[in-house]
Amino acid sequence: MKLMNQIIFLSVFVLIYGLLNFYIIRRGLALIDINYKTIYLISAIFIVISFIAGRFLERTAIPAIPQVLTWIGSFWIAFMLYFFLAILLIDIIRLINHFVHFLPAIITDNYSTAKKVTGIVVVAVTVLFVLAGHINTYFPVVKKMNLQVNKNAGDLKQLNIAMVSDIHLGSILGANFLDRIVEKINDLHPDIILFAGDVVDEDVGAILKDHIGDEFKKFKSKYGMYAITGNHEYFGGADAACRYLSEHGVSMLRDSVVKIDNAFYLAGREDRQKNSFGARRKELPDIISGIDKALPVILMDHQPFKLDEAVTNGVDLQLSGHTHNGQLWPLNYIIDMIYEVGWGYKLKENTHIYVSCGVGTWGPPVRTGSRPEIVNIVVKFN
Repeated sequence: MKLMNQIIFLSVFVLIYGLLNFYIIRRGLALIDINYKTIYLISAIFIVISFIAGRFLERTAIPAIPQVLTWIGSFWIAFMLYFFLAILLIDIIRLINHFVHFLPAIITDNYSTAKKVTGIVVVAVTVLFVLAGHINTYFPVVKKMNLQVNKNAGDLKQLNIAMVSDIHLGSILGANFLDRIVEKINDLHPDIILFAGDVVDEDVGAILKDHIGDEFKKFKSKYGMYAITGNHEYFGGADAACRYLSEHGVSMLRDSVVKIDNAFYLAGREDRQKNSFGARRKELPDIISGIDKALPVILMDHQPFKLDEAVTNGVDLQLSGHTHNGQLWPLNYIIDMIYEVGWGYKLKENTHIYVSCGVGTWGPPVRTGSRPEIVNIVVKFN
């Protein structure tokens, strides 16, 4: 079952990826001088396959080569999106002009020159846009919120939560990136640190080589660190990822709940992706059965689907991630169509919900749809 799901996913990904790149390369070929077309094609094919090749070679004994390939390929994903959108827009304009003839004569009469100028402009703007998006990833913001939960938490009057999701530690984002997150979170002096899934990008091999786990020991909080699985932990091997995080001080909540300081409950769900790997995650009522719901209940669930389940089961605060708010504009508009809450805060009856756009990136280390964020929530109790 696991192998079949992976084959289907990879097949669909490669098909879409291949078609998009064929369209971009073929359209770009029209701008290249005949003496350089071979060089262009070889270079383009190398760049296109570098991401897939880098991912397959990550487990080799020569880590530098796959890492370089992964970096090249990851950036290309961002370039691919914006080249595709730009070329598609140009082709739509050309198609409309074929029937309506609205373009100025200076363009149609000097088509060859206009084509080259347009190509230069598209490349220049795309490079600047992707570069700005990459710089954006280095400067996560701290999103601060104050919430009121109308329950008694014993002697605990408020809880200072630091939450991040979607760090995606691996070949692209490593120890240096996590070190910056550690510094920002420790400056918040949190009572508890929560990781709402996709801590590990995929295979743990990359984080083992970079000794990333040592950075987790630098986090400081009163009640410690807790995490749940995301879909990417399952793509790379959830048991291995959870074992690695546990060995470095992170308590994993896998369809389980823990009572903390006799003041509140913290529950964590397995990611929905588990259902595609030969086993099913527990239903929420089964996870929190038997707890005293007179105390505050905080839930982490990586993918923000079926938010009504948290409401009907008496959850006071649900924390999720996964969406990245699209990561690359304008994909955020698609996210808004898929999820009830694609990014940000919503109150549903008595349940507070926050969906983070994440602090890391998947694929390209580029963010053009939002700022990476660390979420600082101060929950006050009656």
